Amino acid sequence: MKQRSSLTKPSSALIMEPNNSEYVVLGEASSVNLDKFQKLSSLPLVFLIFYEVSGGPFGVEDSVQAAGPLLALLGFLIFPFIWSIPEALITAEMSTMFPENGGYVVWVSSALGPYWGFQQGWMKWLSGVIDNALYPVLFLDYLKSAIPALESGFPRIVAIIVLTAALTYMNYRGLTIVGWAAILLGVFSLLPFVFMGLVAIPRLEPSRWLVVDLSNVNWGLYLNTLFWNLNYWDSISTLAGEVDNPSRTLPKALFYAVVLVVFAYFFPLLIGTGAVPLDRDLWSDGYFSEIAKVIGGVWLRSWIQGASAVSNMGMFVAEMSSDSFQLLGMAEHGMLPDFFAKRSRYGTPLAGILFSASGVVLLSWLSFQEIVAAENFLYCFGMIMEFIAFVKLRMQSPETPRPYKIPVGTVGAILICIPPTILIMVVLALASLKVMAISMVAVLIGFVMQPCLMYVEKRRWLRFSNTSNFAGLHSAYHECNAP
Repeated sequence: MKQRSSLTKPSSALIMEPNNSEYVVLGEASSVNLDKFQKLSSLPLVFLIFYEVSGGPFGVEDSVQAAGPLLALLGFLIFPFIWSIPEALITAEMSTMFPENGGYVVWVSSALGPYWGFQQGWMKWLSGVIDNALYPVLFLDYLKSAIPALESGFPRIVAIIVLTAALTYMNYRGLTIVGWAAILLGVFSLLPFVFMGLVAIPRLEPSRWLVVDLSNVNWGLYLNTLFWNLNYWDSISTLAGEVDNPSRTLPKALFYAVVLVVFAYFFPLLIGTGAVPLDRDLWSDGYFSEIAKVIGGVWLRSWIQGASAVSNMGMFVAEMSSDSFQLLGMAEHGMLPDFFAKRSRYGTPLAGILFSASGVVLLSWLSFQEIVAAENFLYCFGMIMEFIAFVKLRMQSPETPRPYKIPVGTVGAILICIPPTILIMVVLALASLKVMAISMVAVLIGFVMQPCLMYVEKRRWLRFSNTSNFAGLHSAYHECNAP
């Protein structure tokens, strides 16, 4: 791949698609000569979304511990209709309306102004980095049964740093490599569960799937586990500028990814809860490998552990791609210093990758459940602003062309957002005081950080892009819709 030669100014351009639909590409030129780099096609994009959302059933075990088999199975069937599908639909519409890097930051900035766009970017980036800190933890949780030294202490710290460095380098080498690696890693991660399902057929007892004890349900852990495993569909929007023909590719990729993610959760849970006697206390991180040992022997457990390792590799590099390209998009719109917009010779945002990797190392000392709760809390705030932006843009600019548009009117757009918003309120209400306090401090930091960055720009201590004006995006809409 060739090195990008120059940074062109963000602009609004009227583009004709092959289906003769006209739409305004906002800031399409904000990336550096994108045509010189190979863009993501449909199949790699599906697996990138798969890894940004899921990566396989690793981490869903807590749902059985919290609520038992029946509620765990029902949760991964019903929850996608409440949360995943609405979020995926909104992501598809907004990403084709704004096919550029930065994603939801651009949506919120266009609807609510750059200040709130920055807050959206800060909360979602921090949430993403917290999310990424989970994957070294999950990786080591699956390996600690085979290598007890990795359970705690200095060896665990070294393992986290080495793993983070290796995966960060893979991300640095290029988004196309990450996409195709995600395909290989995804196939390898899911194959052992398909095999485990075939081997387990004689052992299945359907009555085990129906076990439920409503008096003994940890609703906080249950909802946090479901929410964490089925969110982040909007993450792919932050690198929409790197996608080949995003108006067609993104909606299709999101659809296939939803199907793949639901299957990757439900099928292993069905096998695991039906093939072994229930002991809810054992259902915690890494328990699928022990189930594999019972069903198929030590070799199948080793295969599951290996699948977990590569799955966490895929989730790490996919999430870091989203986080780093989000920072790049924010820098291109003048929200962050200009050095965040600089790309490596592989076309990757070097500063964004380094900042995201540093955050992962700093946060990896937290426990799995603390990470999930804190990440969910911040993510909820960001999603509320996305829903507001989605509805406001529907009401404010209903005639603005959208290559993909959810086939509902303004009332339908509002109704789509109601169930996930109610769920967000429940998740926020169930958070512990510790998580609430930490998350609110993080939010307040964002409130202070944005004026500080503007002061730094005013004093010219750091260079910022001054070519992007979100007020001009509304002008582009009106010009496009003018008779």
